[in-house]
Amino acid sequence: MPRMLRRAAVLGATAHVASKHGQAKAEAAAQQEAAAPPPPAAVPEVPPAPEAPATHSPADSYDELMKLKGLLDAGVLTQAEFDAQKQRILSS
Repeated sequence: MPRMLRRAAVLGATAHVASKHGQAKAEAAAQQEAAAPPPPAAVPEVPPAPEAPATHSPADSYDELMKLKGLLDAGVLTQAEFDAQKQRILSS
């Protein structure tokens, strides 16, 4: 019986030390992350819209609108830029 109690005590102590060690590592990582300056915000460069031919097929217009929507969703285009390009495509 004393052997089982010693084993339980050793296992409990080991688990406690491991828990404290992991907690200390997590706190150190959080402090290091908080101390590091945030990376500069990347300003997305808006690619120039390709000049479209005078006549568009509906499929070309759809594809171009879907690409623009993807850029809008990715945050590359602002809503105003998207609307301007959409009007350009739809008016062709």
